[in-house]
Amino acid sequence: MAKKLYVGNLSYNTTEDGLKNLFSGFGTVASAKIIFDRETGNSKGFGFIEMSSDEEATAAITGTNGREFEGRQLRVNEAMDKPRRERGGGGGGNW
Repeated sequence: MAKKLYVGNLSYNTTEDGLKNLFSGFGTVASAKIIFDRETGNSKGFGFIEMSSDEEATAAITGTNGREFEGRQLRVNEAMDKPRRERGGGGGGNW
């Protein structure tokens, strides 16, 4: 089963291909995604890697967390599920 990893403290010049190449040394990379700011188009300095198995994910965390990559010390751990936002809002209150 695939496991998603959070990769933080990325250089703003890191590409998804570069990230995929780094993690491919630990197993099969199912996907690599860097998160970009919608308004500026600049990297936010973090991304996600999806490894094909739990064992590969564990090896990738051990092998890359704290490692220097493109001048930055990476922070790598298992990704957490994004909390759901409450829908609605805006005004409210009874008029």
